[in-house]
Amino acid sequence: MTGWLYEWFVAPFTAFGFMRNALYGSVLLSLSACPVGVFLTLRRMSLMGDAMSHAILPGAAMGFLLYGLDILPMTLGGLLAGLLVVLSAGAVSRLTIQKEDASMAAFYLIALALGVLIISLRGSSVDLMHVLFGTVLALNHDALLLISAVAFATLLLFFIFWRVIIAECLDPLFLRSVSGLGSPVHFIFLALVVLNLVAGFQALGTLLSVGIMILPAVTARFWAKRVASMCILSALLGILSCLAGLLLSFHFSLPSGPAIILSGGVFYLFSAMSIMLRKH
Repeated sequence: MTGWLYEWFVAPFTAFGFMRNALYGSVLLSLSACPVGVFLTLRRMSLMGDAMSHAILPGAAMGFLLYGLDILPMTLGGLLAGLLVVLSAGAVSRLTIQKEDASMAAFYLIALALGVLIISLRGSSVDLMHVLFGTVLALNHDALLLISAVAFATLLLFFIFWRVIIAECLDPLFLRSVSGLGSPVHFIFLALVVLNLVAGFQALGTLLSVGIMILPAVTARFWAKRVASMCILSALLGILSCLAGLLLSFHFSLPSGPAIILSGGVFYLFSAMSIMLRKH
């Protein structure tokens, strides 16, 4: 029995370096992206996170077009494109009658189509799948360094602006009436969303990176009431989802990114059904 457990749960990570790298990257990503997802859900901006994950695609695609599958150009391109889309959508919502969610939807559709078009100019369908769905089992030292830097920056900014971020999330009008930090903190938070989506892009691609950000966060809301508890629980659920997805991918030859997101989906469905059965 012990030998079976070791072969199933431990041996893949002790025997193969690519599995260890995938686990390290996934854990770091969960520690930073899942708490960001908690605040996205509290702000009722979950679908905006999905839109922003598509917004990084044209920048990453341009980096791919010019330099191939080089992590630095694709990361910088994705970061610049994401920030440009966020700022453009914000400007349209403030200078016209259109709401921010509608302008974000318009920009993300444009960005998604543009990104796919750019990739198709040079790459193959395999390259397109790599950019859209990621390769968590191919994380290298540079990718791990990037994810580590994003996790450190995210946790540091949360530590510094924790109370202000919570206040801006729960009652932004009150915060802006008593402090000048409302608007800056809002854009800092959006920058953190883009940063974590760019980091997630290295492992899960543009289409799935938002999954590790949102699914553990919405699952944690079933079980926790305090914001800090939600953040901690969401990170733990993210780590468990990544661990389960990696093991399923290894033992059953499944694509790793979708396996991770579907594992998170199982936790969500189990939690939702548990709450519904408890109430009835």
